[in-house]
Amino acid sequence: MLDIKVIRANPQEIAKKLRSKDPTISIQNILTLDERVRTLKAQSEELKRERNVHAKEMGARKSRGEDIGECLGVVDGIGKKITKMDRDISQLEERLRFELGCLPNLPYPEVKISLDPKENICIKKFLKKPSFSFHPKNHLELNEILGLFDFKRGAKLAGSGWPVYRGLGSQLEWALIHFMVDTHIAHGFEQWILPLVGRSEIMFGSAHLPKFEDQLYKIHDKDGYLYLISTAEVVLNGLHYDEILDVHSLPLKYFSYTPCFRREAGSAGVQERGLIRTHQFNKVEMFCITHPDASAEIFEEMVSSAEEILKALNIPFRNMLLVTGDMSFASAKTVDLEVWLPGQERYYEVSSVSNCTDFQARRSKIRYKNKGERPQFVHTLNGSGLATSRLMVALLENNQQEDGRVILPTVLHKYLNGLTELLPIS
Repeated sequence: MLDIKVIRANPQEIAKKLRSKDPTISIQNILTLDERVRTLKAQSEELKRERNVHAKEMGARKSRGEDIGECLGVVDGIGKKITKMDRDISQLEERLRFELGCLPNLPYPEVKISLDPKENICIKKFLKKPSFSFHPKNHLELNEILGLFDFKRGAKLAGSGWPVYRGLGSQLEWALIHFMVDTHIAHGFEQWILPLVGRSEIMFGSAHLPKFEDQLYKIHDKDGYLYLISTAEVVLNGLHYDEILDVHSLPLKYFSYTPCFRREAGSAGVQERGLIRTHQFNKVEMFCITHPDASAEIFEEMVSSAEEILKALNIPFRNMLLVTGDMSFASAKTVDLEVWLPGQERYYEVSSVSNCTDFQARRSKIRYKNKGERPQFVHTLNGSGLATSRLMVALLENNQQEDGRVILPTVLHKYLNGLTELLPIS
């Protein structure tokens, strides 16, 4: 959430930056609500001062044995006005908080202003695209030979977009997850096992509500709603909801493996079939809480951690610095790591690393404090480390052989009891 004081002080500049992410944004209603709230608060304070004056006069009259009926009526009348005004202020502040909650984070100055994802900037590449002496198969065609997934039974169980892993497909998925878990532990990240649901205030704190309400699955019971998480970022951010952290405890470097759930699963076309876009997928998520002065450095560390996994798997990838219009709602700066998928003849994102500055911290009331100083908002950062579904596709399609075999990366052999390749099923 943005600081209303910053918006108030620089409305034109802030509006321009916001429209670089979403040209439909207007802050006029927010400015109007803010002005109304401040005006009513000033009027309420004036009424309270007036009430105090009359209360003192009533006390003086009472001590002199004089009639206080008139003063009592005046004080009572002012009190009723204050009660109504404070109720109006509370309602307006709630509306203002909702409106502020609908504004995205401001982009960093170094982020290119554009609404076109085609203008994302490639800042790094690793490995050349593989050259095959045969026509490469996509992962669906490979699956017909290898028997790793069962998309038809997934559709029977829950509808399209809900994959089923089987046999070696399941084992390979777990191998990828275990490898990533070990990598992040080696980098000093603390592992957490977390709920797969979050309360509405936790979803708001991570900036997934109200913006993405229609993309979330939710469970409704007599106690209200719980939302299935679309990423572990939601609950990792929520761990320190409404807390003040000791500045010396920072940075906090966390990660968690979770399934993730999203309603929007993309196009049903051939380019988006199978594991490319699904309603449920596995992901290892990095999440850091830092002092603002350290967030740029932590950002680079997180990008490097994601890169290390792809390099170890020997998969061609590129890093893309996203333009303003392609960044996430909460992000001030984002670098996507995209793997090459021969079957689709294009790059696809498997990791998105974002610096959210104090945007989530302000919504979640996560602060740090140095001795003798006032609490300040932390910076939060998140990054996929990695999402496995497209990673699985990249692994299969880039390492396929003409006879349908798939050579497995050396780093996964120990997680697969020494298995070095996938063979066509008989």
